[in-house]
Amino acid sequence: MRIAVAGSHGLIGSALVESLGRAGHHVVRLVRRPATATDEVRWDPEGFGVPPGAFDGLDAVVALGGVGLGTRRWSGWFKQQLRDSRVGPTTVLAEAVAAAGVPVFLGASATGFYGDTGDHAVTEEDPGGTGFLADLTADWEAATAPAAGARVVHLRTAPVLSRRGGLLGTLRPLYRLGIGGPIGDGRQFFSWIALDDEVAAIGHVLESDSISGPVNLAAPQPVRYGDFSEQLARRLHRRSLLRVPARVAKAAGGELVEELVLTSSRVEPKVLQNRGFAFARPTLPEALEYTRA
Repeated sequence: MRIAVAGSHGLIGSALVESLGRAGHHVVRLVRRPATATDEVRWDPEGFGVPPGAFDGLDAVVALGGVGLGTRRWSGWFKQQLRDSRVGPTTVLAEAVAAAGVPVFLGASATGFYGDTGDHAVTEEDPGGTGFLADLTADWEAATAPAAGARVVHLRTAPVLSRRGGLLGTLRPLYRLGIGGPIGDGRQFFSWIALDDEVAAIGHVLESDSISGPVNLAAPQPVRYGDFSEQLARRLHRRSLLRVPARVAKAAGGELVEELVLTSSRVEPKVLQNRGFAFARPTLPEALEYTRA
């Protein structure tokens, strides 16, 4: 397959490009800077968009861009940055997909679509929730509308566990210093996915013509946040003793902490499981061993 990937230098994108290359696919990296390699094509979502002819002959486009949700406190300005880095660029790519007749378009999304699920396990059949992140992901998915003639998939990704950064890159130093622990009462559910399963799932979706619409990219066994904290601490030969009260966490991190940490996210990957995808790291201990946390 000939596949273009936007966000190809991010945590997920770089691993995906490597995996697709090993599988024998021809990958085109979409970059914002001047192209410096034969497999790169420059695009500018705020300016000229996608160059004419860039998508000719492609079998699929994968859109993975967007400013990281957890990189700073959610001020009004930063929330606009989060939106602008997702909705507009996705629309530009969707329009280019339609114009070139690309048959498959995979657009990044997030399990935050469901909002606070409480103890209720949600699947792709459940409606969206409420809150900034739920609204953002709904608009993010809606931005794929111009590509309606293609097979469009919304990759609702849970927090990704990787040895190369991401969430664990932020948490490991805290736990090694002995200041990591549950936030709030620790009863909220935490959905996650190992990076290799994330990449393999995207590859599975690319090659499965029967899959369209939303797909939950989350491991089949979400855990309580307190259990996640305890298992991470154990892997680092520490103890998870420091509990941060919800009010303290909210005061320190604001809306970011409230929606990304204190909100319960119990997400099931029903579509992947029904379409024969086998997770390599279905449990948290397996994922933490894989990441060498």
